[in-house]
Amino acid sequence: MKPRETAPGARLASALAALAVASGLALTGAGSAAAAPAATDTAEPTITWSVTPADAAGPDGRSWMELEGDPGQTIDEHLAVRNLGTTEVTFALNAADGYFTSKGRFNMLPHGTESVDAGTWVAVQENVTVAPGGMAVVPVAVTIPENATPGDHAAGLAASIFSKGTDGGASVGVESRVGFRVLTRVTGEIAPSLAVVSSAATYRSSWNPFEPGSTRIGYTLENTGNARLSVSGSTVAGGVRLPDASGEAAAPVELLPGDRRTFQLEVPGAWPVGLLSYPLTVEQSVILPNEASEPAAALQQDIEVWAIPWSQLVVLLAVLLIVGGLLWGRMRRKRQMQKLLEAAREEGRRSVVTS
Repeated sequence: MKPRETAPGARLASALAALAVASGLALTGAGSAAAAPAATDTAEPTITWSVTPADAAGPDGRSWMELEGDPGQTIDEHLAVRNLGTTEVTFALNAADGYFTSKGRFNMLPHGTESVDAGTWVAVQENVTVAPGGMAVVPVAVTIPENATPGDHAAGLAASIFSKGTDGGASVGVESRVGFRVLTRVTGEIAPSLAVVSSAATYRSSWNPFEPGSTRIGYTLENTGNARLSVSGSTVAGGVRLPDASGEAAAPVELLPGDRRTFQLEVPGAWPVGLLSYPLTVEQSVILPNEASEPAAALQQDIEVWAIPWSQLVVLLAVLLIVGGLLWGRMRRKRQMQKLLEAAREEGRRSVVTS
């Protein structure tokens, strides 16, 4: 079965820089790989390369691989490695299970960590040597196991180089890699499902009693189905949708099957008037193998939080103390005046009796 073409919008999402870390592991981001330098502590030339999906003739414009097949089927693919540097380089090729980080970036398991899912389905030669300024097209075979479960499975495919670096004066091995995601949908019953695992809200009062506070809503979503989902959460406060649908914060987030991620919404301008209630709406759509999407029913939940007007209560208490002090002083002066009048009257009576 032929791979599905990636949508033009997804192609715009390409751009990936390989990251080398002292532990010897490197991260791989989403989309097709952009050029990434691998620098060492020597004077060797900088190595720069890119990796993209391809057909037998070369790069075919896809950002990543979107595949669909039956259990037991093998799908033939290709990847293209471009050496953008000035020296010949031998790249190590490998595949591993893929996942999304807590920040929503696509990654693949680091070298040395065993894959248990789609990363084991991808077969590619161990290395390829590419001349300076040249390109190599390498065959890739994705074999879906007979017992593969229906739904979406994610892997990453990368080209790496190994170099030596230093960490606190010690010499360490560093792996620099760039790659792209390989997403395979196994045919069968597709059962998308999304759950709000937990939700809560906290209210933060303003120190200024004449200004409103704010509410932070936190909620955790879990993809409990077997299909990739695009999700976006929002609430309504004072008739205004938050976050603004046109803003970056409202952009949908992708969840793979089994993914669990926590999100936050900020609600400014919230006055402390006791129990506040916010309607949480989570819109979702099922991502299809051709990068189109199919809307699914939105999830709705009310989230409540007590907003105690502490700063206003402090001001009220201060006002009460001031007013109480003024009244007490007035009453005290009145009693003193009455005592003086009584004393004057008594003195007058004594004067009359004496005369």
